[in-house]
Amino acid sequence: MKNITLSSDFILLGLLVNNKATGIVFAVIFAIFMVAVTANLVMIFLIQMDSRLHTPMYFLLSQLSIMDTFFICTTVPKLLVDMVSKEKTISFVGCGIQIFLYLTMIGSEFFLLGLMAYDRYVAVCNPLRYPVLMNRRVCLLLAAGAWFGGSLDGFLLTPITMNVPYCGSHSINHFFCEIPAVLRLACADTSLYETLMYICCVLMLLIPISIISTSYSLILLTVHRMRSAEGRKKAFTTCSSHLTVVSIFYGAAFYTYVLPQSFHTPEQDKVVSALYTIVTPMLNPLIYSLRNKDVMGAFKKMFLQYSSAQKISSSDV
Repeated sequence: MKNITLSSDFILLGLLVNNKATGIVFAVIFAIFMVAVTANLVMIFLIQMDSRLHTPMYFLLSQLSIMDTFFICTTVPKLLVDMVSKEKTISFVGCGIQIFLYLTMIGSEFFLLGLMAYDRYVAVCNPLRYPVLMNRRVCLLLAAGAWFGGSLDGFLLTPITMNVPYCGSHSINHFFCEIPAVLRLACADTSLYETLMYICCVLMLLIPISIISTSYSLILLTVHRMRSAEGRKKAFTTCSSHLTVVSIFYGAAFYTYVLPQSFHTPEQDKVVSALYTIVTPMLNPLIYSLRNKDVMGAFKKMFLQYSSAQKISSSDV
């Protein structure tokens, strides 16, 4: 029993098996992290400052950027520190906090992506009623519901995970405290908990996927009936960005939490986890901004205003 503990530090083995590539991988991940944080903060700033972006779609998009910023900051800073440090430990409390934060962010994003599909459905299928159906109060309630749903997932699964007895090796074969990797160290039977987690994850995927599937089925029917080629193009452009984000994020989550463990290895888990915890937070703002004329217009306007202000200040000097 003295080998069983609930308070010892864990050791994160990291993302790489071959340490020779550490320098290159560190540079790539650091670059992705900086681009992701900068792009999401710029997106939040533009949506707040430009009155043309004060619409329900962009309000929900700003919430996505906030979630992505928190999400990537939950795992990547610790990963970068571990890559250049000999000490790769994380405390028991630190591991619990990391689990809670990433569960909250991923759960909130699950629900938010579903709500964003509903927003697109209302905009395309009921454009005249859109201002009423998606007024500010409704938008705030939808965003609060997404955050509440994600935090509920964190409050439910984190205490159970951290109350499992761990013994023997405390080396987590991962770059952060992801629940499946942590549970491999448990010295008690976790089959009941894993079943509970499986049901929880299926429900959290099933609810938003049902909303997304229904919304886009109705959108496709509406777009098919449109006579205007311009209207079809606009609807397709708006919806395709969201579908791209949904496909990447839900695909990675389905692989990690729904597919049985026998179908994937720890090394594959790390690659997929890196996709949705590191790459996706960078891709989301780029996908929505590069394919969106309103966002690009707001960015150009802000850049021109900044350039003009710099010229005026230089001439005054």
